[in-house]
Amino acid sequence: MALSSVELQPRIGSQVMISRDELLSGEYAQEIRALLVQRGVLVIRGIDLDDDQQRRFARTMGDLRLGSVKKEGEEGLMKVTLDKKENPEYAQFFFGSQLWHMDGTYEECPPFATMLTPRVLANEGGDTEFTNNYATYEDLAEEEKTRLDTLQVVHTMQAALFPAKRDCTPEEFALWCAYPVRKHPLVWHHKSGRKSLVLSTSASYVVGMHPAESHDLLTRLMNHATAPKYVYRHKWRMGDLLMWDNTGTMHRVLPFDEASGRRLHRFTLNGEEQITATV
Repeated sequence: MALSSVELQPRIGSQVMISRDELLSGEYAQEIRALLVQRGVLVIRGIDLDDDQQRRFARTMGDLRLGSVKKEGEEGLMKVTLDKKENPEYAQFFFGSQLWHMDGTYEECPPFATMLTPRVLANEGGDTEFTNNYATYEDLAEEEKTRLDTLQVVHTMQAALFPAKRDCTPEEFALWCAYPVRKHPLVWHHKSGRKSLVLSTSASYVVGMHPAESHDLLTRLMNHATAPKYVYRHKWRMGDLLMWDNTGTMHRVLPFDEASGRRLHRFTLNGEEQITATV
């Protein structure tokens, strides 16, 4: 039986209809992977997985990420929350999630995909938005594609976080600067033959370009990539399972009350290819 799904937006996102037993069996893992890369974001409503089941499903999809710079959590479990009691290691970074970003741009090989389930939801706000970096590249003029294909961009943690916390302390800024600085092509030539823009708030500057021109180009591309026609906005419900292809999308959380205790549980798959300018 083929996997059943419906599109959520024309350019991004599909809802998958599948039972818990079918999901955990791994029988549909390759179909789900293919649809994920094609659509960028997949949603399963009412699947209601616990942590062990979510981890089990993640392992049917790829190599479970157990940590990079720091330990990822309890056998791959990351608690996405601003509550430092729930996640003392990483809660201090999650304010940056309110800006458009790809995960892991400070790594040579960014994570492939991520799965989220909600555990505590905010009474208001806290929706998550996603945008399709494949589609935004495909819609550019051919002349601009040719130009962008030659460019490289430096990504830093301070570029990713400082716009979300202008009043940071010197100690906080020093911590951000301790993360690796990476230079990536602006256009990712995937092994599949497809191409996508490598955009994120972490993009600090275009190599060899005047700072003003670099700023204007990256700002213009970000505005293009986050136009409504490329964006899916997910309104969370308890029992949801949502996954996204981190190599071909950006995401951000919309503002919510920090006191709400909003918490989602995340499992991530290790990257499977480096960002390359040629295949």
